[in-house]
Amino acid sequence: MFVATLVLFGLSHLGTDPRNLYIPEGGYGVTQEQLDIQARKLGFDKPFFIQYFLWVGRMARGDFGTSLGQFKPVMSILAGKWGATLQLAAGAWILIIGAGVPIGVLAAVKRGSLLDYIARGIALFGQALPSFWVGIMLIVLFAVNLGWLPAGTRPQHFDIRYYILPCLTLGWPSLAGIVRLTRSSMLEILDSEYIKFARAKGVREWVVIWKHALKNSVIVPLTSALLFLAFFVTGSFITEIVFAWPGVGYVALYRAVFDNDFPLLMGAIMFYVVAYVGMAIIADTLYALIDPRIRYD
Repeated sequence: MFVATLVLFGLSHLGTDPRNLYIPEGGYGVTQEQLDIQARKLGFDKPFFIQYFLWVGRMARGDFGTSLGQFKPVMSILAGKWGATLQLAAGAWILIIGAGVPIGVLAAVKRGSLLDYIARGIALFGQALPSFWVGIMLIVLFAVNLGWLPAGTRPQHFDIRYYILPCLTLGWPSLAGIVRLTRSSMLEILDSEYIKFARAKGVREWVVIWKHALKNSVIVPLTSALLFLAFFVTGSFITEIVFAWPGVGYVALYRAVFDNDFPLLMGAIMFYVVAYVGMAIIADTLYALIDPRIRYD
């Protein structure tokens, strides 16, 4: 977190002068004295590290400053948009768990079959195709040509049709990862001695697969899925732009970059950093609950 704040604050000061937001195009009639007054008002007259520690102190109190472009508190802007980002992330996460785990299990059980090759194809293309291209192709196919689904934006009232394409676009690469992890973990468990012993005792095949094998093989994909959820929250930026989804990435981060609005930019990125670190901590602590062989002292 410390390194993230230091790097973020340093990079935000490498762009153009944020005071240009307050100056008319061309800067006619603006004196150096007026620029100095604006610098003191924004705190730019202090040394870099003094500015940094002042910003960290305010951030620790929940004060990310005021947006230079929208003239609103950064926290109020983020608070109004984080719900849309979390909805998109939750939808993508449900998709990869609901589809990725069963596909991976079936691919392992039907090893070498057509279903196995299809699952491995999903994993291959999921890792190879970029999300923005997948999103555009989905819009062209299902929204423009077929007219089955909306092309983008977020509905005022819940309508699942608006969530299908953006959630599929966001979850597509991680779906491939869940399928691959589940398949490899399931293959390892199916070759273990206690599975062979259960089959030798005459236990039904579906009980062996869905109760004994899946219970132990799902540890790896489920713990990885928590990190995927963190990735969905922090990596939804491109998907939000493609589908005009009014989340933190599209409304806050995207506009902040073009406006050189560094308070809003740093607030949005810190939102992503905290979300990812928090989910990583939760994933580590849940290992003990998911896998009884692991205990934390």
